[in-house]
Amino acid sequence: MRFPILCVFLGALAACAAPQSAGNLPATGTPPDGGSSSSSSGAPSNGNDAGLPADGGAADADPTPPAADAGPALTTVRVHYPAGTHAVALRGSGGSLSWDKGVAATAGADDTWLLTLPALSAPIELKPLLDDATWSRGPNYKLAPGQVLDVYPHFTVKQGTYAVHWAQFTSKILPSTRGIWLYLPPTYLENTRARLPVLYMHDGQNLFDASAAFGGNEWKVDETMDAAAEDGSAREAIVVGIENTADRMNEYTMPPSGKGDLYVKMITDEIKPMVDAELRTLTTRDQTALCGSSLGGLISTYAGVYHSDVFGLVGAMSPSTWWNGTQILGDVAKVPQQAQRPLKVYVDSGDSGPSNDDVTNTAKLAQAYKTDGYAEGTTLHYVVQPGGQHSEVYWAERLPGGLAFLLGPGR
Repeated sequence: MRFPILCVFLGALAACAAPQSAGNLPATGTPPDGGSSSSSSGAPSNGNDAGLPADGGAADADPTPPAADAGPALTTVRVHYPAGTHAVALRGSGGSLSWDKGVAATAGADDTWLLTLPALSAPIELKPLLDDATWSRGPNYKLAPGQVLDVYPHFTVKQGTYAVHWAQFTSKILPSTRGIWLYLPPTYLENTRARLPVLYMHDGQNLFDASAAFGGNEWKVDETMDAAAEDGSAREAIVVGIENTADRMNEYTMPPSGKGDLYVKMITDEIKPMVDAELRTLTTRDQTALCGSSLGGLISTYAGVYHSDVFGLVGAMSPSTWWNGTQILGDVAKVPQQAQRPLKVYVDSGDSGPSNDDVTNTAKLAQAYKTDGYAEGTTLHYVVQPGGQHSEVYWAERLPGGLAFLLGPGR
């Protein structure tokens, strides 16, 4: 396991601007990367169709002749970044932008840099630069005519950091003491204007560090998240790893025999408020994910049924669907009766090893979601890994795809 060395300080930007990686390329006549998608890093995009009338487009019976065509709708890029003594410029593939030389953005309040493109007639790709020299990291951003695009870039930090942040968290709801790990991604570390989604995960000691993980096999969560920050396969997110205790079996299983209801309430009523109070988070359910494996996948599924007002994104990897006579299938059947339902659900398993990773029962779980109205590829993603067994080794292999679906692409 590596310990990241960060190049964060803006005063060292000149040393960090060497064009050695795909996220930080030299100025040439071609874009810094070959692809992108429409949303920004650090906060959701704010689409604005400036071509529509204020009333939403309703017909007007007034026979007064229409005003002359005002021309193409204004297209705006707002770059949110604490640049200090540096300046922000943009390069891109069209309009007034090119990949050869940047156009300076105008500094505004609250570390916002503004650029308006009045004549954009087709979608383009773009990237911010510091001092028109240091490219922002990750894929290009995509901009449509008439859009207001909010961008929260990072330029120098290549890796996030992780640590046990709360070593002795004590719950009153579920009397117990445990450690809570935090992973902070590159944009969070560098860009103090950015707020990010949060991924809550169980078995926190197994996520980041092989020396602390069960059997010496960790999930490689930090490596997965760092790679996604560079290639844009998933949005950057804060990861909260909640350690298990000696009472794991009871904490991760549901009533009447288990304490899973109290465990979930501990997360929603104690841990999440603590995280949101201390960190720059996006707090709504569409920005809050819960994911785990085995019994952790079971309790994530349970939380998704009864607490989707908090957890809109649910990941169940090799869930213990078998538990208590497949009780969880009955819970999932109640999803349509709830006031809200999870926005996205990821379910997976292997098909090998002594238990065949409970593949038959987990297939029934995926089918239960489909019966509830979930659609494969949009609101549900179900994966069976050929040869996959019930262990951290295989969960680490499947994690990138699971997070790409739950969190969505990073641009």
